[in-house]
Amino acid sequence: LRDKPPGTFVVRDSNSFPGAFGLALKVATPPPGIHPGDGTELVRHFLIEPSPKGVKLKGCNNEPVFGTLSALVYQHSITPLALPTKLLLPDYDPASTPEHISAAQALLQQGAACNVTYVVSLDTESLTGPEAVRRCITEAFELQRQKMVQPVSVHF
Repeated sequence: LRDKPPGTFVVRDSNSFPGAFGLALKVATPPPGIHPGDGTELVRHFLIEPSPKGVKLKGCNNEPVFGTLSALVYQHSITPLALPTKLLLPDYDPASTPEHISAAQALLQQGAACNVTYVVSLDTESLTGPEAVRRCITEAFELQRQKMVQPVSVHF
């Protein structure tokens, strides 16, 4: 994030807090009392914690609870609320950059392939994370028990 514009961010699963997410955010100025250095002081870290009704930024009492992680990200792209700057939504999928595409093409030329088992496609409504996975697995097993799905092996 060091060489990216302010507002650029990454959300990932938290290593320290299971079920929570880490938000790394590039900001324009360092926090008070921190002197400019190699650029790492311009990357701030926030914890997004789960709650019974959704997710919220930890330690920010003026932040609402958002029903989903994507709702939190979207709202903070409109207004920063408790964050130091608005989140900057990307214009493109970083995984589709020429570097990533050429790496994937090189793997295919080497004969890289895989088999994937397609089971079923299910709606998770507004569920996210482990709850959505749990619901889909439970439904898939029930549909399999009732012989309503037939897994298919797909070769790539």
